[in-house]
Amino acid sequence: MAFLVAGTLQVASQMADARQSLERKGKYGLQGPRVALILSSPGVLDSTVAVLEGVFRSLGFESCQKREASLQGFLGELAGFREQLDALGGPVGCALVALVAPRGQLRQPQQLVWELNRCRALWGCPKVFLLLSTTPGGLLQDSQRVRGLLLPSPPELLEGRTVPGGCGTLGAPEPSLSTHYELSGTRAALLLSVIRGRPGAQHDVEALGGLCQALNFKTTLRTDPTAQAFQEEMAQFREGLDARRVPVSCALVALMAHGGPQGQLLGADGQEVQPEALVQELSRCRALWGCPKIFLLQACRGGQRDAGVGPTALPWFRRWLQASPTTPSHADILQIYADAQGRSSGGPTPGSSDQADILMVYAAAEGCVAYRDDEKGSDFIQTLVEVLRAYPGGELLELLTEVNRRVCELEVLGPDGQRRRKACLEIRSSLRRRLCLQAGLCPLPFRGC
Repeated sequence: MAFLVAGTLQVASQMADARQSLERKGKYGLQGPRVALILSSPGVLDSTVAVLEGVFRSLGFESCQKREASLQGFLGELAGFREQLDALGGPVGCALVALVAPRGQLRQPQQLVWELNRCRALWGCPKVFLLLSTTPGGLLQDSQRVRGLLLPSPPELLEGRTVPGGCGTLGAPEPSLSTHYELSGTRAALLLSVIRGRPGAQHDVEALGGLCQALNFKTTLRTDPTAQAFQEEMAQFREGLDARRVPVSCALVALMAHGGPQGQLLGADGQEVQPEALVQELSRCRALWGCPKIFLLQACRGGQRDAGVGPTALPWFRRWLQASPTTPSHADILQIYADAQGRSSGGPTPGSSDQADILMVYAAAEGCVAYRDDEKGSDFIQTLVEVLRAYPGGELLELLTEVNRRVCELEVLGPDGQRRRKACLEIRSSLRRRLCLQAGLCPLPFRGC
């Protein structure tokens, strides 16, 4: 009986700690040591590794390990690193992993990311991946450049320090007008939604249409497009923007449909269209050069159903202790792609300048199901509209972090039974400036302001 009581109290304590973490809203606590790992393939210069190590230590990472391995050996090295962290017997505050290899060879790093995400010591903690591409003999000598790659992420995630009130990094300059996108021109939105066979999708269309109107977007809506119509509508949207005589300052595109097993979109005719092709079409728009292009993708990206990770209680205590505060398996991950010359993005390394100024937000992590309620609409779109209506002047990436936090807290009953499931957004960004959809930055209560 004493064992049973002690176990119950331990579970209750774990749940209280998790709830307090969630109540901090928008800011990681970073309780515990910060650890870093640099994996470099043969041929990467020692000076590059030395620059990375120096930057990581200056950011407060007490432990920084360096290992050289072939690309095929990266997974084994990362597994050993994970096991080492789990053997510490306590929580880790933050993990930073740099994967350094010749350009073009880190095309599919997801298996490496998921390997570290299995680490129990890092449950609920930020995991930052810097994927750095180099050229043969390429030099990386500027430590400030590396800091610039890392610190566009929420600054307190790496610095761990804020001014009183929690509204900025200690010693960081206030944002100037030149750091923001200028949005005085026309704003245009294109909403493409398959409603047939997707109960609740109409609620998303209505909510997103109302939000676009409130944010002064001139909106074009098309429902039940075929796969070919997805491409044709995007081409017409681009041509219409290029034909405008007045400046265009921002574009928003929402793609809402069923998804294929490899992340394809399915038109109303069941045929497939690649979302990357639609993004590439808009990136050719001359009127949008240097302007932000926002893509919202509400679609499944595979069939995986995430039960989440975290402390669990005995089933018959579940009702008394409430639901376990589980976290989606793919949460708390930041991936930064860059080359030795300092270009960076939140997605695949850009091959040309027309891939800059793009923000893509997926309703689900790669390979996972995106959930939608027949009565209310999708978790992603409905939460997005709720947050942006409440804080329309906030910086968009910060708002999306809050959207993701709220989505991660939700538990849904999947169609595969009575087991509760979790969802997590994936955000890819090659934005070069801060993006605020309304003039003036309003205080964001969820950051403690």
